[in-house]
Amino acid sequence: MPAAPRPPLSDTPAPGDRKRWLELLDQLDPHALTDTFLTHIVTVPGYDPPPVPLSEVRRTGRLSFIALVDGLRAGGLTEAIPVARDVGVSRARARIPITSLMTAIRADFAVLWEALTRIADPADAELIVRHTGIVLRTVDEYAGQTQQAYVAEQQRMREEEDSVRRGLIAAVFQDPPPAAERLAAISGDLGLPPHTELTVTAAVGDDIPALRFAVSELDRAGGITYTHHLDDTLIAFTRQIDLPGSHIDERYRELLDLRIGLASARDGLADLRGAAHVARDLAHVLAAEETGAMTWSRGWARLAAHSLLSSGNPVIADVHAALAQCGDAERTRLEEAVRSYLRTGNIGVSAEELFCHRNTLTNRLHRFTDLTGVNPVIPHEAARLVVGWA
Repeated sequence: MPAAPRPPLSDTPAPGDRKRWLELLDQLDPHALTDTFLTHIVTVPGYDPPPVPLSEVRRTGRLSFIALVDGLRAGGLTEAIPVARDVGVSRARARIPITSLMTAIRADFAVLWEALTRIADPADAELIVRHTGIVLRTVDEYAGQTQQAYVAEQQRMREEEDSVRRGLIAAVFQDPPPAAERLAAISGDLGLPPHTELTVTAAVGDDIPALRFAVSELDRAGGITYTHHLDDTLIAFTRQIDLPGSHIDERYRELLDLRIGLASARDGLADLRGAAHVARDLAHVLAAEETGAMTWSRGWARLAAHSLLSSGNPVIADVHAALAQCGDAERTRLEEAVRSYLRTGNIGVSAEELFCHRNTLTNRLHRFTDLTGVNPVIPHEAARLVVGWA
C-alpha cells in the first residue's frame, strides 16, 4: 500500500516547540551576527563606503540583534526598542536613502535565518519552518519602528533647515540692512551665487494660496524658491530660470501667469529688499477682474497715481471737472479718443481702432484740449493723463 501522505508543514509554533526554540536562540551570538551583517552591508547602495563610522554600524548592529533575538523569544516586538529610533535618527542625519536603509534592515532576516539553520539539527527543520513567521514579523516590526523614526527625523531636519533659512532671509529685510560681507555669507548659506539675478514675486489676500501652490510645484520640479512674509504679503523669490522646455521652466512660466506683483533683483540679495517692496506694491494695484502678473511696465502709472493720491495730490481732478461740462455721449467719445491715442501714439492707428476719420480724431483731441487745458499730444501733459487714468 502507498504510504499515507504527510500533513502539510505548519507555520505556527507547536505547543512543545518552546524549549527547543529557546535553546536555539540561546546559541545565537550577537557579536557573530553583527560580523556577518557587516559583510552584507557593504554591498548595499548607500553604504559603500559607509556614510557613518563603521564602529557606529557595528554598535547599532549588535544592539539590533540583541533586540531582535529578545523579540524572537517573546514572539515579536511588543514595544518600542531604543535602537530602532537610534538607527532611524542617525541614518536620516547621515542622509542615507530610506530605500538603502530598508535594504540593510532586510539583511537582518537573512543573517538570522542563516544562523538559525546553521546551528539547528536536521530534526529541527520543521520547528524552524514553524517559526518562520515569527522571524519575519519581528524583523518587519523592527523595520517599521526604524522607518517611523527615520521619517520623523527627516521632517524635523526639514523644519530645522526651514527655520535656519527663514532666519537668513529675514536678516536681509532687517533694519539696518546687513553689510555686504554679511549678504555674501547669507547668499552662500542659501546656495545663491553672489549677485545672481532673482525673480521676485508677491501676492496679497486671496491670491496668496495660489502663489504658495505654484512655489511648491516649482520646488517639486527641481527649482529652489525662497519665501518671506512682508506684512500682509507673501514674497517668493528664485533664480532666473534658463532651461527652455524643462519641467522647471514650465512651472516657472505658470508662476508668472498668477495674480502677483513681479519685480527683479538684478544684483541678487543686495537688491532683494527693494525689489520685494516694488513687487508688493504692484500686487496691491491689481484690480479684482485682472489676471496675470503685474509688472513694472504695466503698473508704474498706477503706483504713481496711488502715491500722489495718498499724499493728497489729485492727479486729474481738474480734467474730470472740465469733462463733466459735456454730455455723456460727448465725454465718452473724447475719453476714448484720448485713451486710444495715449496707448498708440499714432493718429492713423487710433483712427482705425475707433473706426473714424483721422480728421475726426484730431478734432476730438483738440476739443479735449480746449475743455481741459491738457494737450494729450504734448508728452509732459499727456503723462498726467496716463497716471490719472491708470
